[in-house]
Amino acid sequence: MVFGQATLSEADVHSVLSSPRRRETLRHLVTVTDAVTVRELADAIAAAESGYDPAPRRVREAVYVSLHQTHLPVLDELGIVTYDRDGHRVEPRECLRELGKYMDVNSPVGVSWAELYRGLGLAGLCGVVAADASVPVVSAVPSVLWASVALIVLATASAWHLWTYRWALVRGLRN
Repeated sequence: MVFGQATLSEADVHSVLSSPRRRETLRHLVTVTDAVTVRELADAIAAAESGYDPAPRRVREAVYVSLHQTHLPVLDELGIVTYDRDGHRVEPRECLRELGKYMDVNSPVGVSWAELYRGLGLAGLCGVVAADASVPVVSAVPSVLWASVALIVLATASAWHLWTYRWALVRGLRN
């Protein structure tokens, strides 16, 4: 696979995505516009891993060390990020967006965006069909109202999704 200047083999893609910490790193980097410090990145990943914000100090330190010594050099070598070891800064590269296609990115409610959209669409369809089939209670609301509510909820979820990943989209438009 060709990503900008770098060429990633299927084995490289699998290797990168096989590490939960690297996946979390990529998830975080896809939401930023510019370079971030390793400390900021470590704090965000430690919070995601521990479930506490801020994460306990020992967790943040462990994440920082593993990012600095292992994960960021690997991502830099593969051309996914630019890692300045001396300045302790990380900047996502253009190919990060392409790599994101292979990640099952979860929505903030804990399911993938695809699963969320399918569930919302199915719920709306069931409401419309049930209203048209004169199912008690559900048929009290006209099917056009069920359809309207379903479309509003889907549009809201889509807007939320776009807002969550707005910086990756902006970066993609700049390139």
